[in-house]
Amino acid sequence: MSTLHPRGVNHLALSTGDMKAQLGFWCDVLGCPLKALYWMHGVEGTYHGFVELSADSYVAFVQHPDNNTNIEWGVSHAGSPGNPVTVGAMQHVALHVDTFDELLAMRDRIRDRNMQVWGPVDHGFIQSIYFAGPEGLSLEVATGSDIPAESWIDPEVQGLCAISADELEAMKHPAPFESSSEPVPQPDFDSALPHMQPPGRWKATMDMPDDVVWREASETTPPVDIG
Repeated sequence: MSTLHPRGVNHLALSTGDMKAQLGFWCDVLGCPLKALYWMHGVEGTYHGFVELSADSYVAFVQHPDNNTNIEWGVSHAGSPGNPVTVGAMQHVALHVDTFDELLAMRDRIRDRNMQVWGPVDHGFIQSIYFAGPEGLSLEVATGSDIPAESWIDPEVQGLCAISADELEAMKHPAPFESSSEPVPQPDFDSALPHMQPPGRWKATMDMPDDVVWREASETTPPVDIG
């Protein structure tokens, strides 16, 4: 049986009203090279930008003409790692470095660009620094890996989350999945489950066979022809 699960974040897509400001920050302050900047496929009037964390991990930006640029602290944005924010919104994001020395070097790089940094702080399984980014982003750089679940799953918090012992075991050891040669058919729409918005607009697309989606929605030609 396969232990199939996502092994990382291919790209985290963040909304922006100022693509240039975000790319300038991520490229200069954090040192992430720009890899893509183009009209977002299938979305009218919208830019898409990608900066590289590693060869298979990126931070992306979406500049839609209707993006709301009004920040409401505690509603749209948390502003710092311990503050409230609307459920489903990004509370903060932590970027990874391999060593504590690299963490300190990132602290110094960011401060060298006149940005304040809080930390480092030792959380036991990771060590972190914290700082702010453009448009209200709450950011962290951390080092650490292989969290020991037996030490870091608190029974008190487990109880407050109403997670039973059986449910906890299932979460710690997710059921394996074995893919077959035949794809699993698209289930019917269920309003009680998460779904893309607005559901009426997406219904026809969700009902399309996968091979039709692949053929009709894919767009692989880069905007610049380098021969």
